[in-house]
Amino acid sequence: MSAPDGLLVVDKDGGWTSHDVVAKVRRLAQTRKVGHAGTLDPMATGVLVLGIGRATRLLGHLSLTDKTYEATIRLGATTVTDDAEGEITATVDASSVGDVTAALSALTGEIEQVPSSVSAVKVDGVRSYARVRAGEEVELKARRVTVSELSLLARRGDELDVRVTCSSGTYVRALARDLGAALGVGGHLTALRRTRVGPFDLSQARTLDQLASSLIVVPLDDAVRDSFPRRDLTEAEAVDLSYGKKLTPTGTPGTAGAFAPDGRCIALVEDRDGVARASVVFCPASAPLRAADAPRSNS
Repeated sequence: MSAPDGLLVVDKDGGWTSHDVVAKVRRLAQTRKVGHAGTLDPMATGVLVLGIGRATRLLGHLSLTDKTYEATIRLGATTVTDDAEGEITATVDASSVGDVTAALSALTGEIEQVPSSVSAVKVDGVRSYARVRAGEEVELKARRVTVSELSLLARRGDELDVRVTCSSGTYVRALARDLGAALGVGGHLTALRRTRVGPFDLSQARTLDQLASSLIVVPLDDAVRDSFPRRDLTEAEAVDLSYGKKLTPTGTPGTAGAFAPDGRCIALVEDRDGVARASVVFCPASAPLRAADAPRSNS
């Protein structure tokens, strides 16, 4: 029997790719309908949110939320990949670097960040890392990201432990690279642990070994309730929305979860062009809401 629709919060081990975790969960959940909300590099550990069944439709929205990491940066050494897995290209004595706190502060807020050349960013349809591995030199364009926290937790010689809270699309490897460059000694990432994705953190996460013993799934309705503002619908509105009809505007920016009177999440909705439109509809055709003979539109 396959697992119910919902989210799975995994505490990923180092050495596993996000695809490896998805493949493992497909076997555990007995369904191929499994996806993830934002990758983690093989060297990274921590929170990886997976969707099962209809909850895979949530993943594109969850991947846009902010994330928190704990990372270790080594100063004085630059690598091809901006992390410990790449070849070291330069080393410098980092024993007398300047004000680390000031350099961290300069990388906080809305910043222009150039992704690492071995990132998954596509260049003319091909992943940047694939072009680099093929021997090409790749120069990626800077993109605006938000780093709301970049704080120093501890310092051990040339190694810094930091906490990062940032928007989707931020590369912690690139922060390590840019910090080292700002201090004039180079730097790269040596360890990375993601502690939170949106409302889901390590307190809810389970290792794959733990999930193999007990597959704990956050039900779809609870996942939406935890992740988005709530809009309560009348029965007529719930029927209309389940058929893709437009509703009166929510009046708040961003995505909201729309719930029927019986507690089921019908859809994710967003205000556009003066009406509320469904961006994702969850209501299954096999379990229709009680309705009049035909749905009515509020558009």
